[in-house]
Amino acid sequence: MSITLNVQGMSCGHCESAVKGALGELEGVNGVDVDLGSGKVEVQYEEGKVTEAQMKEAIEEQGYDVA
Repeated sequence: MSITLNVQGMSCGHCESAVKGALGELEGVNGVDVDLGSGKVEVQYEEGKVTEAQMKEAIEEQGYDVA
């Protein structure tokens, strides 16, 4: 499964690394692609192991807003 989240406030490589790192720590997340230009974060994950709410919380804990 994959989901695309709209993340606001990302502007640099550090932002990308922070978001990838936070999502990568969640069990069930298999891959993360970040597009800084559009603010879109595509997450590949295993349904039943991680929820969209958990993904949003992980991103928000890094200081970014998920639209």
